[in-house]
Amino acid sequence: MTALTDRTDDRWDDGLIARSRPRAAGGIDDGTDGTDGTDEDDIGDEALVRAVSGAGSDGGKSHAPPLSPEAQALRLRLDALRQLVGLSRTRLDGKTLAEAGRVLDEAAARRGLSPQHTVVAIAGATGSGKSTLFNSLAGVQISETGLRRPTTAAPIACSWSDGAAGLLDRLEIPGRLRRRPRETSEAEALRGMVLVDLPDLDSAVGAHRDHVDRVLALVDAVVWVVDPEKYADAVLHERYLRPLAGHAEVTFVVLNQVDRLPGEAADLVLDDLRRLLDDDGIALGEHGEPGATVLGLSALTGEGVGELRELLGQFTQEKGAATRRISADVDRAAGRLRPLYVADGHAGPEIGEAARAEFEDRLAEAVGAYAAGLAAERAWRRNAGKACGTPWLRLWRWYESRRAPRSLAGLAALAAIGGRGTTAAPAPVEEEVTARQRVEQAVRVVADEAVAGLPEPWAQAVRETAVRGADRLPEALDEIAVTLGAAVAVPSVKPPRPTWWPAAVLAQAAMTLVQIYGGLWLVGQIAGILEPRLLPPVLLMVAGIIGGPLVEWACSIAARGPARRYGQDAEHRLRQAAAGCGRARVLEPVAAELLRYREVREQYATVAAGGSRLSTTRQ
Repeated sequence: MTALTDRTDDRWDDGLIARSRPRAAGGIDDGTDGTDGTDEDDIGDEALVRAVSGAGSDGGKSHAPPLSPEAQALRLRLDALRQLVGLSRTRLDGKTLAEAGRVLDEAAARRGLSPQHTVVAIAGATGSGKSTLFNSLAGVQISETGLRRPTTAAPIACSWSDGAAGLLDRLEIPGRLRRRPRETSEAEALRGMVLVDLPDLDSAVGAHRDHVDRVLALVDAVVWVVDPEKYADAVLHERYLRPLAGHAEVTFVVLNQVDRLPGEAADLVLDDLRRLLDDDGIALGEHGEPGATVLGLSALTGEGVGELRELLGQFTQEKGAATRRISADVDRAAGRLRPLYVADGHAGPEIGEAARAEFEDRLAEAVGAYAAGLAAERAWRRNAGKACGTPWLRLWRWYESRRAPRSLAGLAALAAIGGRGTTAAPAPVEEEVTARQRVEQAVRVVADEAVAGLPEPWAQAVRETAVRGADRLPEALDEIAVTLGAAVAVPSVKPPRPTWWPAAVLAQAAMTLVQIYGGLWLVGQIAGILEPRLLPPVLLMVAGIIGGPLVEWACSIAARGPARRYGQDAEHRLRQAAAGCGRARVLEPVAAELLRYREVREQYATVAAGGSRLSTTRQ
């Protein structure tokens, strides 16, 4: 695309030649004068805004009027499309977003050029008479006509007013192919229009078709010229009209050479042409409705040309063709992007509470939270038994704990002598594999829940995010199980004691003292130191012997509740640690990816719905 300030081939624009010297015969500029005295200001932000509203033609010198509702809606859609492309670049490949990027580039380029001009291209097949119609509208022989095919080899432009140099530079039409029409009263009605005669769209020369495709993508409106013989040509309908069905409001379809049709044949052909256009999906602007304009004319005899000139003049004076064209391009890009942002499913993809709870349960199972809680409960009850048990039982347990290491060492030595000293290593490996499989299964389940209702590209992005987060998750959970799990199962500090614990210890001490007192009393009687009374000391000893275990049993019953709560609290701490690790590595990245998709979908809703916040879920 050429720059706006490149004027090397512009020998006639901005009215300089019209003011400094007379035109050549017939109103045609021969392009021999290379002067260019135009002084255009750089187009600023206000001009960019005015470019889509159809207001202002002085390069930003006058105050910009308020934007029309159509221009405001288009600006909102373009902003949303720009944000949509920016948010999607890391999720979608460049080829997928190429169409949207091209629309943004071309929209910015068109908005930066003259908003007072409407660029209209005349396109058609070989022999349709488009060059004859071009000359008829200009009122002078500009485009070459004849029996030789193809006649038009390159786009030729005719501008009815000054200031269109930048637009023609964008179309890459050199100065030698830029013309001015004959100055007539009829030409005044077309002031602001730039008419471009294109080569044949079905030309055997590939460069001609390339010219057609390039210019059609840049002009504001198109006049399709068809003839009675080739109006149903497959190339015209399948390659051009059908793909551009959304551009109906900037489309004119004229049936040329109606003078060759006898009687009512012209009306019949026009009706069939309208039927074909309807099959192509092109809305027809009948009964005041927006859509394509269809009419019959004869460029050779002039029949109907005046009506087309009047329609083009009215169309040009509205100064809304650029806005409609860009809006149609946005519609087309949004339609192609729809499968990437809209899919069958619920409107707000998210990780449900049930999926979160199941994910955390699986992680807790992987770190053995339930088993650790049971171990903590047993440790609490064991500690309570040690504290509240009888002194004789505690003494016996101390003796057993001192004796157990030596016994175990002896058994280990005997096992080594007997050749049974090797331990089976596969068990821990199997446990590790099982835990890893549990974690991977948990990640797959939560990822499947998150991608329900997402288009495939975004579903794949969510799955990849979940897999990346789960890469080192089993190792992190193993570390939690080794550190926190061991501390929970075998606490380094004694568990907190309930309020009744000191009373139980005192009761147990009292029972022990009663036993000792009764025993000493009985020994004193046997030794003859005390008066023989056998029953009282025996009763005291029996009370102490029975009361000690009874207190211990009561304490074990009372310890069940606190022990259970202590075990549950330990299990909860381990669960929370595992869940926190899972949230940080998997759930939060997945939620961030879903949030990005929701933002993108909102932007797409703005692009597709013309600025209205509508749901993009298929109905």
